[in-house]
Parts: sequence; C-alpha cells; structure tokens
Amino acid sequence: MPLYTDDSIERLRQTVDMAELVGAKTELKRSGQQLMGVCPFHDERSPSFSVDPVQKVFHCFGCGEGGDLFKFVQLTEGLNFREAVESLSDRYGVTMELTEEDPQAAQRREKRDRLLELLERTAAFYVRNLWESPEAEESREYLKSRGLDEALLREFRVGYAPSAWDKVLIASRQSGYSEEELWDAGLTAKNQKGNVYDRFRRRITFPLCDSRGRVLGFGARAVGADQQPKYLNSSENAVFHKGRQVYAADLARAAAAKGGEVILCEGYTDVIAMHQAGLRNTVGLMGTALTEDQVSELARMAPVVALALDADSAGQEAMIRAAKVAEGRKLELRVVPLPAGNDPADIVQQQGPEAITKLVAGSVPFVRFRVDRALLLADLSTAEGKDRAVSELAPIITPLPASAMRDELTEVAAAALGVSGAKLSEWLGRARPLPAPTPTASPVAGDEAPDQPLRPATTVIDPGARVERAFLVQCLADPAVGREALAAMDLELDFVSPVFLRAAQLIIATPPGSEVHAPADDEELGRTLAELQVRAVQNASSRAALNAEGLRLRAARTEREIVAAQQNDPKLLVGLVEQRESLRDQIEREVEESLEQTREPQS
Repeated sequence: MPLYTDDSIERLRQTVDMAELVGAKTELKRSGQQLMGVCPFHDERSPSFSVDPVQKVFHCFGCGEGGDLFKFVQLTEGLNFREAVESLSDRYGVTMELTEEDPQAAQRREKRDRLLELLERTAAFYVRNLWESPEAEESREYLKSRGLDEALLREFRVGYAPSAWDKVLIASRQSGYSEEELWDAGLTAKNQKGNVYDRFRRRITFPLCDSRGRVLGFGARAVGADQQPKYLNSSENAVFHKGRQVYAADLARAAAAKGGEVILCEGYTDVIAMHQAGLRNTVGLMGTALTEDQVSELARMAPVVALALDADSAGQEAMIRAAKVAEGRKLELRVVPLPAGNDPADIVQQQGPEAITKLVAGSVPFVRFRVDRALLLADLSTAEGKDRAVSELAPIITPLPASAMRDELTEVAAAALGVSGAKLSEWLGRARPLPAPTPTASPVAGDEAPDQPLRPATTVIDPGARVERAFLVQCLADPAVGREALAAMDLELDFVSPVFLRAAQLIIATPPGSEVHAPADDEELGRTLAELQVRAVQNASSRAALNAEGLRLRAARTEREIVAAQQNDPKLLVGLVEQRESLRDQIEREVEESLEQTREPQS
C-alpha cells in the first residue's frame, strides 16, 4: 500500500477548497466565520452541519459526525483514507510523494503503473472504435436497441474490440509495451502453438475499474450469435481479480454513500440502464457468485444492499448465496421484487424509469423474501408438504426477536398454510431450529476492518468530559496561550477522557504557527478535533475565559481527589475541600472578568 509523505499530504490539504468540496454535497450558507448547512449524514430540517473553511474541518451538532477534508471524502464517497487522498490528488492535480520504498516494492509499483497505463490506453482505443469504426455499427445498434443513451455509455467508457487478431497487440508494441506486459494486463491470449493474439475481438467492451476509476480489466459481450462464450472477462492477472471488484463501484460510490444504500444487479447493461433511470447507486455482480471481497466492497459503500437480481431460479439462488456470504456482517440485505422474465434493463426500456424506481422503493427485507420463497416452493396441498414448509420456515422466523416484522411474517405464512397465527407459532416452536442464513440485526454502518470508512455515529459525552472539551475549545481559540496553559498542566491527572487527553497532547506537540491535524489512523481523534475546532470558532475567546475553563478542569480533578480521599485517606479531606471552595471563588471572578472582556461597549 503506498504511503505518502506528510509534506505532500499537507500540500494537498492546503490546495483543496473545503467550501467547494463540501458545497458539492450540501448547500452551505455563511454564518460568521463558518459555513452552515443541512447535514448530509442524517435527516434534519434545521441546519446543524458546520464547516470551517480555514481549518478545513466539519462537525454536525446533530449526529456528532465530524473530521477533516479527508474524512469528509471517506464518508461521502465510501473510500478509505488512502483512496480519499488519491481521489483528491487526482481531482486537484496535486502530485503525491511516496515515502521511501525498498527497491523491490518500488519495482512492483512501477510495473503495476505501466500495466494500468496500458489498460487505460486500451480502454480509450475501444471507446474510439465503438463510435468511429464502421465495423462497430452492429454493436451501436444493439446498444441503441437496449435504450441506452450515448452520453451514459461514454461515461461508462463502453467500447468495441475489433475483429482483427492483432489490433491491440500491434498498437501497444508500437507504443513501447512488451508482449509480457500485454499478457500480464490480460489483453492477449496464446494458441497451442504459442502464437500471441488479442484476447478480445468482435466484442462490446465494459471496463472493470477500481474505486478510483482506473481500468483493471474488461468484460466483453459477443456481438455475433456464433461467438462463444457470450461474455468473456479478463483472466486473473497481476492487476485484475474478478472476485474483488463489483462493476461500476467507482461511478456509484458517492450516491451509495449519500443514500446509505447500494443496489446490486447482475449484468453490465442492467447497471447502465439503472443509472440512466436515475438510480446512480447501482453496481454489478459480474457473475452469479458473490465473494467475501465483494461483500466487503459493498459494505464499504453503504450499510444496506438491495439485491435486484433476476427473478429466475439462478437469480434467487444467487440471493441465497449472497446472504450466506454476508452472514455475520453489519449489512442489511433487501430484495427488489423483479417480475419473472424481466431484468432491470428490460423494465427501464419497456416501462420507463418510474417503474424500476418504484420496484426499488418497494424492496423487502431479505427475511421476507426467504419466507415468500419457502412458501412458493412448498407443496401446500398435503399435510406432509405443510409440515416440510414449517420446517423450512422455522429457522427463518424463529430467530427473529419479538417485533412487528415477526408477527407479519407469521401471519403471511399462516394464511398460506390455512391456519391461525397462534397455531403456526405453536408449530414453529416445536420445529427443530436451524441457524438463519441472514443477519437480522438492524443496519449499522460499515465494516469493522481497519482502514474502512465509518458511518456517522452520535457522540455521547458525560458531564466531566464536557469540562475537558470546553477547556480544549478555549485552547484552540487562542493556540499560543492554550499551548502554554496545557504545558503547565499534568495532563494524565487533569484529563480523564482518553480522546481529550490525546487531543491535548497533540495540541502541545504541534509547532507554533502550524495547524493541528489528527493522525490519519485515529478516526476518533480526528472527529473530536474537528468538533473542537468548529466550537473554537463559534465561541468568544479571551484569556479570562481560558483561565475559567482551566479552573473548572482543576476543580473537576479536585472532586475526584475528594472521592478518593474519602475512601483511602480522610486526613486529606479538609485541605481538598478548602481547595475546592477556593477554586469556585476563582472561577466566579474569572467568569465575571470574561464577561467584561467580551461585553460590547454601551453607546
């Protein structure tokens, strides 16, 4: 994994326009030194989302989410930190410098970069060929017959590989690429005699990209009925691993992160048609087998996955396998009820965007799909068939907690079986329970693996920690004085909250005149520091206000010492109580002085 120098990350931070970056996701209005808007991470009517365009941090006072510009990209686009840095560097044209690499790692990176460059060039060649070559007329007509717009096809970089055996081979050689590189990029194949030729010929090509939109390989659809197989993917190679990506994740990521849901289809044209219908959070499965890596990719994009797979038996089996792979993850699966014999592209073309949008909006929890499927496949005309249906339903319904969902599913099944809900509940209770193949927990954010983007979470803070927060806010409002005050303290004793202690230590360690930034690997500190910086801008600062908050912090420590003395050393109590009273008097004086310093002069 590339590691970038602190200097280049800081240069990127200074280049990014925070107001422009955040303003693309939510409307912002000036409020003093800050910008305010409706939070993009939770539903609200009154703006509680604050952005500091100078410090380049954000904080929502409603849901508690916050961080710097990199965290904002992570959350809104479903990226990890490294990917967020690379995305912003591409967007703003900032060259990132790598930390020192060992020679072998540098050689591997350079080789990979050349292969990616070769794949990008090839994708561009295929695109030009689709729209300019007379040979591609049949492919253009096919795509048109599917109701797909040229503008969207160009956005997805759909192309055409010509029928000649060596177009890509010759052009790439002339550009300085070796046969070994063409092979490693998955662009060539060999016959039994060892002769090399283009892997993709007379096919419509669909680039398969990573999260940054870099081409890793191709999926290619045959044009003629005489061609087999109908779909041909890049072979596993140095850069492409079919089981790790989902189609169009780079184009759907932002919409999925914003909406909290990603739609999963089967085919390439299905995905493009869904995007054309306005469902920009749609990705493709690239086959019928969902892998662990693909589930991880989906979980990084959104906490809810809506399965819009074909309603035939293969599509339904794919849904069952998907649930097994997703089992135990913090991921909610839903099922889009597609009519039998129709895929999403058919519905968009024949019935219009409104039809598929309505179907997606009517998605049902995966557990409802399992109940409906079990009843559909059961023979309910005999007592034996009903008993088998109950055995199938027991591991689906029984593990559900007491809830409206459980009651509804019980009633649906009872009606199909021709018995009362109470009778079915009795039968389910007697059936041998089996583990349910899909999680029933409510959707929560993201994957817990390191370097995964986190979904917003509300921060809960106890009264003692509020004192620590208020003091640090004043320290950041006047960094020079704040750093001096912190340096004179015993931080380990004055701070109880681990995250506020780390924030205090970071403020001290930051050189004078430099901005305070949390390490990229400390998500909690980044979120906390953003909140402190936003509050610092909003609060009136003065030496007296800082002194007052510092005294409150010292008083909180004294209260803890009094509690400890009551249990361990009562002799200390008298002195500690006197100290507490003295601190209270000092706080009153400092608060009054603070008010005097901030009070507007009377005219």
